Amino acid sequence: MLPLEGIKIISVEQYGAGPFGTLYLADLGADVIKIENPHDGGDIGRNIGPHFFGPGDSHFYQTFNRNKRSLTLDLKHPEGQQVLHDLVAKSDAVLNNLRGDLPNKLGLDFQRLKEFNPAIVCTHLSSYGRTGSRAGWPGYDYLMQAETGYLSVTGEPGSTPARCGLSIVDWMTGLAAAFSLVSGVLNARATGEGRDLDVNLFDVSLFNLSYLATWYLNEGYVQGQAPRSSHPSLTPSQLFRTKDGWIFIMCNKEKFWPTLAETVGKPEWIDDPRFKSFAARLKNRDLLTEMLDDVLSERGTADWLEKLEGKIPVAPINDVGQALEAPFVKDRGRIVDVPHDTQGAIRMLASPISCSDGDIKYRAAPKMGADADNILREAGYDESRIEKLRKANVI
Repeated sequence: MLPLEGIKIISVEQYGAGPFGTLYLADLGADVIKIENPHDGGDIGRNIGPHFFGPGDSHFYQTFNRNKRSLTLDLKHPEGQQVLHDLVAKSDAVLNNLRGDLPNKLGLDFQRLKEFNPAIVCTHLSSYGRTGSRAGWPGYDYLMQAETGYLSVTGEPGSTPARCGLSIVDWMTGLAAAFSLVSGVLNARATGEGRDLDVNLFDVSLFNLSYLATWYLNEGYVQGQAPRSSHPSLTPSQLFRTKDGWIFIMCNKEKFWPTLAETVGKPEWIDDPRFKSFAARLKNRDLLTEMLDDVLSERGTADWLEKLEGKIPVAPINDVGQALEAPFVKDRGRIVDVPHDTQGAIRMLASPISCSDGDIKYRAAPKMGADADNILREAGYDESRIEKLRKANVI
């Protein structure tokens, strides 16, 4: 039995952040019912290329929506609202990742749904929140990275501002929404009372400035771009040149510096006053970078990895393909084959959460509306009523 088996979640979701959060929940056994608009092609992710398994079935869509069920439902239709209420009566939570002003208009908030289930947990994931001057604003990951300072600390000093190469704010906010939802369900099961829980891209992006924010708020210190992707205060913790490329070394504890100096054949560096402590090494970072470059450039990256791995924190600089083909990824079983109707199987990344007493089972993301009949039967609908809903274009 997986940890979240027995939890039913209605998710009005599309694109990235919301589906990424519920992906974690679905992989861990929650029954995630994905609500899609029957009149606009459903989740926009179905049509995001450039790679497709078939019409309405993109690689992008499959990435975020395995282990879920799909129900097409027009929430603007009175009958669609009735279906929603009947589903809420037998569910634990409702999640949406709509623009901030839409959940209340579509009746997805606790105030509207508590009548049908007083323990329902309503989790809202928006760009800027459901209140305030930006509630009606659209917004996306890259905008959050830009406004909350990420681009100013990424890349080489003096270079063009650069975003993280992945939609990291979407992923962080999806996880925050999933965590909020599970926390709310735990409380509702203990008290019998549900609630609204809100997360948004901007707040999560800002919160993840973390210690850089504390430095500024208390010392007025503004962190900028650092050379070689280095840590702002711990040294050596950055990129270094090798004979055939680059290597990333992170001596983020004092104990690693002597080990590094010894292993690269420079034991005299251990007690050198210029490098004796983090503060000294930071003051002399440019010199230390030059000296380590000279030594590390004598051998290739693979040679240094063989010498350093397991002794100090170190990693090669891989591209996406190299990262996925690395032997350690295979050893860890991080890639799984997911059964697919037309492809036989598609290769995907496994959930990063391992369960000691049960393996996660994987199902491909559903076709649009594929589970409508089963979901409605579970809610007590007979075939006649389901057919009426279908003829009225409610489902």
